[in-house]
Amino acid sequence: MRNYWALLPAIAVIVGLILLYAIPTLINPQWTKTVLNLFRQHPEDEQAEAGLPAGVLGPQQIRSRRMLAAFLVVGALALVGFNVSLNREANACYTAAHAFGAIDSKASKDPCISMIFGTFIGDGTGPSFEDHPQPVSVYQVVEKKRPTYLRWIQNPPKYENDTILLGTSIECAMDLRLEEHDDKITVMIDADAPCPPSTGVSLTAVKLKQPLANRKLVTVGDKEMQRITPDVASWPKVLGKLVTGG
Repeated sequence: MRNYWALLPAIAVIVGLILLYAIPTLINPQWTKTVLNLFRQHPEDEQAEAGLPAGVLGPQQIRSRRMLAAFLVVGALALVGFNVSLNREANACYTAAHAFGAIDSKASKDPCISMIFGTFIGDGTGPSFEDHPQPVSVYQVVEKKRPTYLRWIQNPPKYENDTILLGTSIECAMDLRLEEHDDKITVMIDADAPCPPSTGVSLTAVKLKQPLANRKLVTVGDKEMQRITPDVASWPKVLGKLVTGG
């Protein structure tokens, strides 16, 4: 999968340099002033004009340098937050694509772009004709809490409460069928051969005619389907992976 922690070494260097300057400056701006003066070829006249010894900061300079250091720390935190945000989105798309049956490949480097997307053709409706249809193993229900990862995928499906999300390979998306009954909902692929493994998942949203309630979702042979709930991981969880290298 695409792991935006690959950007982490560069970000770590940038953040490290920022903190190397910002933290001592926040504690005592005179420290960094003294160190920087070691690299100057000519002494500054600013302190002399203010009636201060050369190399000594005045109160206004101390405040301004601390403000600059504080802004730099905020910028460093924002940079780390941006990297974490990228990972939350990418990991969510990857998790969802895997849960719906996608397999790993080079496409996994950009999961939100090439591993999972809304169905372009087919909506899961229509009669089935095959005598030996193929099973569909998993589904996701859209309720009040909408899956966040759907915001980041291509051609995101339209959905509302009591919408069933079903993932298939792009070759089988047109053959997806969902039939509603009073006691159950049957999902299948109307094809006589299994769908080939795919690196991408075509996600179809089917709005139920009646609320799901206690009805079970079953597939070929009345085998009960597995309900999944992939979504964006929480910030603490992603930060934990950042700290532990997971």
